[in-house]
Amino acid sequence: MKYIRFRKDEEIYYGVLKGNSITQLEGDYINGETRPLSTEFSLNEVEVLTPVDPGQVIGIGLNYELHAEETGKPIPEEPMMFMASPSAVVAHNTDIELPALDHRIDYEAELVIVIGKEAKNVTKEEAYFYIFGYTVGNDVSDRNLQKKDGQFTRAKSFPTFKPLGPVIETELDPNNTPIKLKLNGEVKQQSNTNDLIHDIAELVAKVTEVMTLQPGDVIYTGTPSGVGPLSPGDVVEAEVGGIGVLRNQVKSRG
Repeated sequence: MKYIRFRKDEEIYYGVLKGNSITQLEGDYINGETRPLSTEFSLNEVEVLTPVDPGQVIGIGLNYELHAEETGKPIPEEPMMFMASPSAVVAHNTDIELPALDHRIDYEAELVIVIGKEAKNVTKEEAYFYIFGYTVGNDVSDRNLQKKDGQFTRAKSFPTFKPLGPVIETELDPNNTPIKLKLNGEVKQQSNTNDLIHDIAELVAKVTEVMTLQPGDVIYTGTPSGVGPLSPGDVVEAEVGGIGVLRNQVKSRG
């Protein structure tokens, strides 16, 4: 099932998306029970919002073998975690703003885990019980600052650097689904999550060893090879099979 959060006439709604039709839900699908209402909307007449408003944004680095190879770094024995600011999260069809045009700022298509229940010290066997579903992310990254700082927080946390959406899919095999990214219509990244070094259950288990996750928190699970720079005027489309396309335009910060 595809869940969507959207705005219409200055009001925020929750719904289920089928094709281009949205059935409104009573209630918030992350924070409580919902029931379908008789109200329907066309996808073309609403503003798509981020499907969740996360309190915590966790990223996983170097989680595809070929991406590790292209960076020249060894494969991590355990998931390599970092944090990004929730204030970096933006929705489908909004702008990615580049703050420094003399820096290399890269796209990274990613499958994103959406947590559905409070999760602490979760085992791999329990992990899927705590997952609400999956969405698409673009882990935009300032490579100059990554290199300068030796860690990722600043490089990953600028406003608009974490596009997320457009929907949450609850019926997906997250360890075997295609992932790709197009830049101005040209395929730049193409892989499958079956190439993940650390799979979805292991990520949830390892992250919750370190911190307690709440409903709506997200884990960006890593990007395949083929990362590259963004420039003003670009259109970047990250896609995960079974979920959909996350589309964003790129501009310089005014």
